Amino acid sequence: MGGGSQQTETGEPCSGRAEGVYTWEEVKSHCSRNDQWLVINRKVYNITQWAKRHPGGSRVISHYAGEDATEAFIAFHPDLKFVQKFLKPLLIGELAATEPNQDPNKNAAIIRDFSNLREQVEKDGLFRTQPLFFCLHLGHIVLLDALAWLMVWFYGTSWTLTLLCATMLAIAQSQAGWLQHDFGHLSVFRNSRWNHLAHKFIIGHLKGASACWWNHRHFQHHAKPNIFRKDPDVNMLNVFVVGAVQPVEYGIKKIKHMPYNRQHQYFYLLGPPLLIPVYFLYQIMQTMFSRREWGFHFFICYKGQMFLESHWFVWVTQMSHLPMDIDYEKHQDWLSMQLQATCNIEQSFFNDWFSGHLNFQIEHHLFPTMPRHNYHRVAPQVHELCKKHGIPYEVKTLWRGLTDVVSSLRTSGELWLDAYLHK
Repeated sequence: MGGGSQQTETGEPCSGRAEGVYTWEEVKSHCSRNDQWLVINRKVYNITQWAKRHPGGSRVISHYAGEDATEAFIAFHPDLKFVQKFLKPLLIGELAATEPNQDPNKNAAIIRDFSNLREQVEKDGLFRTQPLFFCLHLGHIVLLDALAWLMVWFYGTSWTLTLLCATMLAIAQSQAGWLQHDFGHLSVFRNSRWNHLAHKFIIGHLKGASACWWNHRHFQHHAKPNIFRKDPDVNMLNVFVVGAVQPVEYGIKKIKHMPYNRQHQYFYLLGPPLLIPVYFLYQIMQTMFSRREWGFHFFICYKGQMFLESHWFVWVTQMSHLPMDIDYEKHQDWLSMQLQATCNIEQSFFNDWFSGHLNFQIEHHLFPTMPRHNYHRVAPQVHELCKKHGIPYEVKTLWRGLTDVVSSLRTSGELWLDAYLHK
C-alpha cells in the first residue's frame, strides 16, 4: 500500500488532494462496513481487511473508522513498537499539513494535556507491576476454591454446608473475575504473550468462560463506553431503557416491549440474578462451540454460586456506568468521553477488594493497561486535570453508587412513560 494510486474497496480511486495526503473530510467518508480508514498520529490507514483479523475483534477497531484513533491506540497497546509492524502494510498516506492533529470537534488542549499526563505517569513507573500483589490475589482465590471443595468432600452436602460452600465459591469466582480482567487488559506482565496465556488459564480453567468472547465484548465497552450501537454493555435487548435519550425515543415511537416505568422493580428479578447464569452463559456456549474453545471449569461451575456471583458482578459494574451519560456517538476526546461514562466509588480496603479496584473506574478507563494497585496514585493527577478543563470528576460512597443504579432506572422509566403518553 502506498500513495495516491490507492483504491477503495469498491475500486474507485481515493480522492486525496495530493499523493497520499488527505483531509479530515476525506477520512470521515471512509466509515462504512466495507470501507474503513482511521488516523493514528496523523498517519492514515486503510483497515478494511485488517479489521477482520484484528486480535481484539473487528468491531472495536471498526468503531473508530473515519476518525482519529490515536488516543485509543495508545491506551490499549502497552508495546507500541511491537504493534507498529502491523500498521505499516496498512499505511496509505497522512493528513494534509493544513489539517489539525485531531478530529475538528475534539478539544486539542485536553488531548495535549492528557498526553502530557500519560507521559508523566509512565516516567513515574505507574505502569510497572508489583508481582506480589497478583500472586497473593491468585493465592486467596485458589485457597477459597480448594476449601469449598474440601468441605464438601469431608463433611458432605447438608443445606448449611452447601450454602457456605456456594458463598465461598461465589467469592472465589468473583475475585477470579477481577483477576482475569487484569490479565485481559495486559496489565500484569510486560510481555503481552504471557498476559494472554494467563488470561486464558484464569478465565478458561478457573471460570469456565472464553477469553475470545471476553476480549471482543469488553474492549468495545472500553473503546466507546456508554455509546449506543458501539458499547455492548448498554445493549439491553429491549428489556430496559437507559439514559435520557433512549427512553424518550422509545416513548415517542410507542415502543413497549416491557413496562419500562416499572423497570426499577423488575430489575431485581431480571438483572443481577440472570446476567451471568443465563445471558452470558448463552453467549459463552455459542463462542465455545463455534470456536472449540473449551473451559475445564465450565461443566462443574454452573451451580448456585453463579447466581450469587452474578449479583456481585452486576452491582459493581453498573454502579459506575448506568447512572452516567448514555447517548449516541459524539466523537469526543478520550478524557471527555471516559469521564462522561464513568464515576468512582470511595477508596477503602473493602471497596478495593470488593470491586477489584474498579471503584477507580475513571482511572481504569483512562489507563486500561495500568496495574490496578496504582490507580489510587494517579487519581489525584486525573482529578486536577479534570478541574483544569471543567470536566466533572464524580466520586460516590458505595451505598450511593448502588442506589443510583436503581434510581437511574426509575428516572429513565419515567422519561419513557412521559414520552409514551404525551409525545
